[in-house]
Amino acid sequence: MKPHSRTTTRNILAVGLVAGLALVTGCTKSESDNSAPSQTSGSGDAGKQVAESGGGKTCAIGDYGADKLDLKNAVVGFSQSEKEANPFRIAETASIKAEASKRGVKLLTANAQSQFSKQISDVQDLIAKGAKLLVIAPLNSDGWEPVLRSAQAKKIPIITIDRQINAAPCKDYVSFIGSDFVAQGRRAADQLIEATGGKGEIAILLGAAGNNVTTERTKGFEDRVKAKAPGLKIVFKQTGEFTREKGQSVTEQLIQSKPGIKAIYAENDEMGLGAVNALKGAGKKPGAVKIVTIDGTRNAVQGIDDGWISAVIESNPRFGPLAFATLDSFTQGKPVGEDIVIQDSQYTEANAKADLNKAY
Repeated sequence: MKPHSRTTTRNILAVGLVAGLALVTGCTKSESDNSAPSQTSGSGDAGKQVAESGGGKTCAIGDYGADKLDLKNAVVGFSQSEKEANPFRIAETASIKAEASKRGVKLLTANAQSQFSKQISDVQDLIAKGAKLLVIAPLNSDGWEPVLRSAQAKKIPIITIDRQINAAPCKDYVSFIGSDFVAQGRRAADQLIEATGGKGEIAILLGAAGNNVTTERTKGFEDRVKAKAPGLKIVFKQTGEFTREKGQSVTEQLIQSKPGIKAIYAENDEMGLGAVNALKGAGKKPGAVKIVTIDGTRNAVQGIDDGWISAVIESNPRFGPLAFATLDSFTQGKPVGEDIVIQDSQYTEANAKADLNKAY
């Protein structure tokens, strides 16, 4: 089964506006890659996600085959995919827990520790423990059939966050909430083109295989470079598995094999910070090799101010308010978007120092 494709026409809505999640109507705007993204990212109130909800398909509880329930009296299960050494995962889990506490919702949590087989068993265990709703941050996009069958048998609604699963929306799961990863790749390419002047040999530190984030961030970046900067040559691509350690070791190999490398696109901040460590170890000066990353962690944004990183495209991990607002609408019988896309910001030399406190 193919994941639900995103539409290019979207409605802007605030996290707190539940009606905006339910009804995809009103004034629309066309996506323009050349338009300046919002510079609001942040923590606290400023860190709440703002979403662009797909301009077409919605899902209601009757369509999904589940029963209405009171969210406050329901047990919600949350499955985290990766070890919480990664700041994105720390912030994501904290946001889910904080919003559950704020709403008085009983929350069961599990962490797969970056093992997909464990995540499948984790979710099965959450169901066995009485979870009536599930929020899943998937490690991989494929292989979810056992969980989907178990959830369908008990009419348990599922919302996925930050990564999609290859299944049918409003049948196998209710909604996906996350960033436009192709657009993130395009925006990263724009920043790298600006940093390099559009010429030179560049490398890509790929994310982990088997999920849509890596595939889409790569596609957006490569397509943009091909279209706008034919003078940039991608001469190295290797996975850094979204970890700092692997990002460092891969960059050490890169420096040896491609000493003339001009720039690195890291598909998350942790790999980018690993690349910085490798460049420091090789005696490189800040800015000698341009680096653009995706996430928006405090350490990466500080790296811009320190001269090691050229730009960071934000991928906001604070899913709690938006995920629970979606669940609340859905369980009341209101339609929600099948594909709820977050509006992300970015950090550059122009705003990194002033907006450091907005990073996570």
